[in-house]
Amino acid sequence: MKLFTPSDWWRGEPGQSARTASAVYNSLFAALLIYFCGRLGNWPALYRRVVLDRPQPGRALGAALTGLLVVWIVLGTSLLPFFYAILHALVPVSVLRGDPQVAAVAGVAIYVLIAAALLWPFARTGGWLEFFRKPGAPVAAAETVTEFEAGNDPAGWPHLRAAGQPGAADRLAAEVAGRRMNDVDCARIGHAWSRVEAGALSAGVFVDGVMKQGAAACLHPSGDRDLPVRAATHDLLTAQVRMGAYAEHPRNPAARRGTGAALDPAVLGTSLLAVGPHGPDRTRRLVRPVVESLSLQALAGRAAVVVVSGEGVELGPEEAYDVVVKIGDARSLYDLDLYGGVTDPDEAAMLLSEAFTGDLPDVDSRRAAVTLGQLIGPFSAAHGRFPSLPELRELLDGGRQALDRLREDLDPEEHRSYLREVDARERQLGTSADLSGVLADRIAFLDRPAFSAFFDTRGRSRPFSLRALEHPVRVRIVLPERSHPEASRILTRLVFAQFASSVGARRDASLFAALVLDDAASAMTTDSVRAVQRLRQLNAGAVLAVRSLDDVGPHLHAALLGAVGCLMTFPGITTWEGKRFAEAWGKEWVETREVAQHTVFADQPFTRALHALRK
Repeated sequence: MKLFTPSDWWRGEPGQSARTASAVYNSLFAALLIYFCGRLGNWPALYRRVVLDRPQPGRALGAALTGLLVVWIVLGTSLLPFFYAILHALVPVSVLRGDPQVAAVAGVAIYVLIAAALLWPFARTGGWLEFFRKPGAPVAAAETVTEFEAGNDPAGWPHLRAAGQPGAADRLAAEVAGRRMNDVDCARIGHAWSRVEAGALSAGVFVDGVMKQGAAACLHPSGDRDLPVRAATHDLLTAQVRMGAYAEHPRNPAARRGTGAALDPAVLGTSLLAVGPHGPDRTRRLVRPVVESLSLQALAGRAAVVVVSGEGVELGPEEAYDVVVKIGDARSLYDLDLYGGVTDPDEAAMLLSEAFTGDLPDVDSRRAAVTLGQLIGPFSAAHGRFPSLPELRELLDGGRQALDRLREDLDPEEHRSYLREVDARERQLGTSADLSGVLADRIAFLDRPAFSAFFDTRGRSRPFSLRALEHPVRVRIVLPERSHPEASRILTRLVFAQFASSVGARRDASLFAALVLDDAASAMTTDSVRAVQRLRQLNAGAVLAVRSLDDVGPHLHAALLGAVGCLMTFPGITTWEGKRFAEAWGKEWVETREVAQHTVFADQPFTRALHALRK
């Protein structure tokens, strides 16, 4: 230092210039030493891992503690004396040697400025401003007025104003200001206006309804504007339902830890498979929130939902649904259409074959569909309707006498092709390819006294058909899983087959159609897994909850995990199931930097300099 400074600075008692130079030299040496130790100890990575990767308020607290440590090192010790030189340079000597109170105030002010400068980067990285700002508080009161006047406030319905409908916009804005409009009303009216823009609804009809009814315009056919009760947190503007939050776990990505998790139709459109023990926890955490969200979407005119569950499963009150079908309960107001509203005998035969034989590994469902088609088609031609379960069972189990009676009901000239079908069915009786016995045995599970009032084909009941999915309906089907478990499994496959057929036959696929199966293990067959893959392009999706992958055929595991786009597990699954899910989720390569507990000198600048000097 003396080589680069005038020699007269160091003669006798060092003056102010010598003390300043000494402070600069000592501070520079200390700063270089701190920098060298920081590089050796990888302090930036340590700060990112310990402070920046933590969610609030841990991030703000960690940054504050680190900043206070730096302030103490700089101002509370003599490690960096350069700051004392700054104090003497900024404050005149006359002030420091004058009035003690003025000198103290000046010194404190300089210390505060230096401390603020040192804390500023930690405040920025720690997010102190965002942490202490009140959630949802406006930045300035004038901004709200400016946005509303500029037409940017969603509560002012700017898209209606831009389309030349200021009267309707003012009417709806008044409903919002008067707190007479809820989130379902907002979503429903917004969807109705999108239909106007798409040309599916007249603008005059929309405006007339808004001016007359206000927030009650474009009502759901049920007249409901909300569900009787909600058990989850919903955001209808984004069509999301909150499922929970990602755990603060090291295996979770740092960006996801502590953040919320939600589902919407875009995710459900890829179908969802949830594996975990059946019980209240799975129903409360997944099934009911999803059903609630889809029901709210149906009230907004944007979705149709069908829920299939057993007795006693808590999925909300019956008033939350438009149609409730209780199979086996004589008090049920609705029946289930056995044939799903189809009019083609061959398609009806395919639906029944999937329901009755889809879970039998030794039976080809296509051959079963041919067998059923050889009976359903002629019966429909002779009687103008499809056969009921007792009639179909009699045709399968009655032998040649039943076929002779069916042949007598057909006109020899008009129904010549159907007579050939009956003849073909008769030739197959008793052969190895005959599936009539298997089908009759499966039908017997549904042809029980408990179901005598259901599956009517004579028009004596109020059957619900899944062809109604063109409308925003909310349907719940309750199955007798405890008293008739095998019949419930058959009906689950039947409903799934009808759902897949109905969404593909819709003329208007603008509504998102969803099927929620509280126990979907029995519905998983080769054909149903293929159907799951086709649902997304039909603007539909399925929520499939199973107890374990063991309940699904082993040959379907890989296909099922690949067919759905959203996978979810609950506590209680086995380790091999976790392995299959990990394989389905795939691997994500991430870069991690760890702070070693020992000093590594191999790749440091000083080490490289020594190696270069040695060479």
